[in-house]
Amino acid sequence: MRKLSALFFGTLLLTSSDAAFGQSAQLVAAAKKEGGKVIVYTSMETFTADALKKAFEAKTGLQMEYWRGGSTEVLDRVLAEHRVGKPLFDVVATTGDHMHLMAKGGAFMKYDSPSLKGFAKDAIDPTLGARYRNVLYGVIYNKAGIKAADAPKTLEDVVKPEYRGKLVMPHPVNHTLTIQWLASLDKIMPKARAEKFIRDLAAAKPIFVESIVPAADRVGTGETPVGITFVRFVLTYNKQGADLDYVRDYNMLGDGQYINLGSKAPRPSAGKAFIDFFLDEESMKIQAATGEFVNRKGVHPPLPDADKIKFVQMYQFNKEDYEVKKKEYQKIFLQ
Repeated sequence: MRKLSALFFGTLLLTSSDAAFGQSAQLVAAAKKEGGKVIVYTSMETFTADALKKAFEAKTGLQMEYWRGGSTEVLDRVLAEHRVGKPLFDVVATTGDHMHLMAKGGAFMKYDSPSLKGFAKDAIDPTLGARYRNVLYGVIYNKAGIKAADAPKTLEDVVKPEYRGKLVMPHPVNHTLTIQWLASLDKIMPKARAEKFIRDLAAAKPIFVESIVPAADRVGTGETPVGITFVRFVLTYNKQGADLDYVRDYNMLGDGQYINLGSKAPRPSAGKAFIDFFLDEESMKIQAATGEFVNRKGVHPPLPDADKIKFVQMYQFNKEDYEVKKKEYQKIFLQ
């Protein structure tokens, strides 16, 4: 009986695997008839995109070309191409706020990838599909510049006098994700405390840089020992020989990232094949290995205490909301 059961389940697994492979093979064959490539617009880091490109091309024989820009740049380019009816992209992957704006503009079509089954229900958005990763804002520091005993213990510690001149952050007026983060602080602390923290942060005179990556770069090199940026960069820079750690404030604000198929994709089969690959286990493990907090079940980044971090979704903003907050933070941080 045990032998029969083992044989039955083995056959079932083989059948399921063959069915999944058959679907992928059909998409790949159709994609080759479309020209054999997929074009992706994304804000993901270049080293992550390059690793996924290599794996996708090896697995499918299709080419992946990508254009990378900031999330706002992706939004503007996608909507501009969509409005004139001549999109060059097949797939878009960036932050949730911007993806929702593009979806409202009609830039995407719904595609229920078979790879969605690897995600929990609370990681599936009814419009955008799988929230494939959480981008988490936190405080990172360089242990070569600050001893562990002297390092900040909480987010609110960074406004203390001892860190004046030692803190870097993305620009609070020009960088939309940082605007969103500042405006969402009342989701992880009482509103009055959040408002005080923002004023104290401005008074601490942090060094402002263009975006997330330059902030992490300065911490990674030790030029500025403490930074407000993505927690995942601890792993990224430590792999390059740095000695970074992050503040263990386990409730962390962030935004989900999504991947969608263009509603007028020039190569829809190639787009679907890429999304299937992107959301599947191989791709998620590649991304987790770089420190990404992916949401596929059972896949985690090799970052100490990563399993203790609780993702708190930032407020969803439209363009008008951003403009209001930009004016508010300009008065606080730049006057």
